[in-house]
Amino acid sequence: MAFVHGKNTVITLDGDDLSAYVNTSELGRTADSHDVTTYGKNSHVYVGGLLDGKATMGGVYDNTAAVSPRAVIEPLIGSTVPLVREPEGTGAGKPRDTVSVVVVGYVETAPVADMVTWSCEMQCSDDIASSVQV
Repeated sequence: MAFVHGKNTVITLDGDDLSAYVNTSELGRTADSHDVTTYGKNSHVYVGGLLDGKATMGGVYDNTAAVSPRAVIEPLIGSTVPLVREPEGTGAGKPRDTVSVVVVGYVETAPVADMVTWSCEMQCSDDIASSVQV
């Protein structure tokens, strides 16, 4: 078993590399489940349906960044743009996930005794294309 450190993750939104500002990200995959149980059954019977997914990312706010998450993400709210995530970093043979996402939210949090942070929520739109980098 080979363990992989998350520090090498690369993530871009609408072509902008936000990796230097991100300290957490997720790309979740789900599917609809339809109950097709009929009379006479003792248990539910289910059939899979459409695929779905959500993505999130977040980090520590940086007000000196020329291409900060705030500057990149806020104008994209409500837009469908490409998301690329490389969980093992960039390099031949490493995985890459690409998907169109609707940017549905951007939040900044300012706790009194800690750093300002930000987070972004995205809804996947269409299939997630998983590939191996060449």
